[in-house]
Amino acid sequence: MTITRGDTGAARALQGLEDGRPSVRLRAALELGTTPDPRFVDPLVERSAIEPEFLVRDMLTWALTRHPVAVTLPRLVREVRSERAQARSQALHTLSKIGDRQAWPAVTWSLLSDADPEVARSAWRAAVVLVPEGEEPALAVALAAQLGRGERETQLSLSRALIDLGEVIVPVLRDARADRRPHVRSHALATERLLSDPDSGFECATEEAKRVVALGGYGPGGE
Repeated sequence: MTITRGDTGAARALQGLEDGRPSVRLRAALELGTTPDPRFVDPLVERSAIEPEFLVRDMLTWALTRHPVAVTLPRLVREVRSERAQARSQALHTLSKIGDRQAWPAVTWSLLSDADPEVARSAWRAAVVLVPEGEEPALAVALAAQLGRGERETQLSLSRALIDLGEVIVPVLRDARADRRPHVRSHALATERLLSDPDSGFECATEEAKRVVALGGYGPGGE
């Protein structure tokens, strides 16, 4: 990126992204988003890939959303193919915040099933935001393939993503309730309960689902 003599403020802000103090990096990201310039996009994306502080990453995402989609979208789509997990996760998160459905082809099956839970969770959220009209049932099937994965936080993220798709998830959850794996059945049942009663809470829905599965209420040969 080329900075001219009159761009001292921009140069200072860009240098601030590399500062060891999170507060300085936060202010730098805020400044770069307040006065957007296409030349800032690459440094913002690059910093997002390595930034350790959540609040700073959040501000970097906001700064990127302030820039023209024509500039940010191609750069972020390239970033989702990065070998670095945080780079993929942050790029997907930012794409979900931008919300432009042109990015939909970038949300691949490999990202939806990424071995890194943060990447997968970001991909699930992005997919629900970016999915084109009419593609929701296919996405529901793809997301349901991840049922039973991970710990509570990961399972809750997947349940929320599925629920955001609405009633199209009902048949895929019904099929998942008959899965031979108990953890898949219980996650499907908990998600189904949350869909019908959002106020029940994930913990309560999960515990109830586990009890039902343990008693043989669902599964191969169950009812």
